[in-house]
Amino acid sequence: MKLLEKINLGGIDLQNRMAMAPMTRSRADFNGVVSDSTVLYYAQRASAGLIISEAINISRRALGSPMTPGLFTETQIEAWKKVNASVHAKGGAIYAQLWHTGRVGHSLVKNGDTPEAPSAIAIQGQQHFTMEGLKDYETPHELSHAEIKAIIQDYKNAAINAINAGFDGVELHAAFGYLPNQFLADSANHRTDEYGGSMENRNRFVIEVMQEMVNAIGENKVSIRISPTSTYNNIMHEHPVEQFTHLIEHLNEMPLSYVHIMNVPFSKEQYPQYPDNCIDAFGKLSNHPVIANCGYNRETGEAELQKGIAAMVSYGTLFLANPDLPKRFELNTELNQADRATMYGGKDQGYIDYPFLSH
Repeated sequence: MKLLEKINLGGIDLQNRMAMAPMTRSRADFNGVVSDSTVLYYAQRASAGLIISEAINISRRALGSPMTPGLFTETQIEAWKKVNASVHAKGGAIYAQLWHTGRVGHSLVKNGDTPEAPSAIAIQGQQHFTMEGLKDYETPHELSHAEIKAIIQDYKNAAINAINAGFDGVELHAAFGYLPNQFLADSANHRTDEYGGSMENRNRFVIEVMQEMVNAIGENKVSIRISPTSTYNNIMHEHPVEQFTHLIEHLNEMPLSYVHIMNVPFSKEQYPQYPDNCIDAFGKLSNHPVIANCGYNRETGEAELQKGIAAMVSYGTLFLANPDLPKRFELNTELNQADRATMYGGKDQGYIDYPFLSH
């Protein structure tokens, strides 16, 4: 079974081609520090070929959702050291997904600060979770040129902190409507300077962030996650094939470890310009290994690898509920079902108490 074959990714020998996808679990404390339960949570899932951590805030200004972890204070870094040591002790590998939420946040979560974005355009038709309940999105502060440059440095510093914390590499979260995706999207980026307007300008922020991180931590340690067809958080691309082709061509010039592509379903009626399948459309353009993501199971994941475009497949909810997912795939046995009521927030229930096969 190809899913269970070993692979070398970014210079690291991985035990299989199954990645654990990044999943926000909202179980850090109010200071963005992960707990001993988080140490156990990741150690339990160390049989994944690669673990990609939950999204981690790169700075205080990056924060958008409550109880999510950070990687910008010494206390946060020390806590992640325990997580990474536990994963490595079990033979696993782990990357940090680096996160700036941009306009996907609320001042109630950001100590009164207004969310920030490429343009002052609010998300419509959705609400954001805060500790005071669901709230309408606020109009974000439009970032100045100097603020954009500062955020790029925040990503660089977070990448350095990640390596110092023992992560094997970093993944830029440039998907699902967060800040880098906001720069990429016509619907969220109405700038007229070097970071907006043309396709090349809208790609510029992501390219500069990636280059700074590569310069900071070296070859084969930096990766990226993209979602060209996701419409969540009011994201829309007018010419996605041309734009993401241009982006991937620039990424091909960098010594990256992988490109993680979300193949998100969408409405063909509303978005006829979108490619039917992101892995087919963009994966074949990448000179780097591709990790395919979105809704795969044992059979469809294996079929994706057999096509020869993707090198790995990432699983989210299945790894959440099945810490020993590779063994379950190997034996083709039954799977635990995820408890959606305990996915976000809470304590150990629905976090570290899912049973292993041996139990």
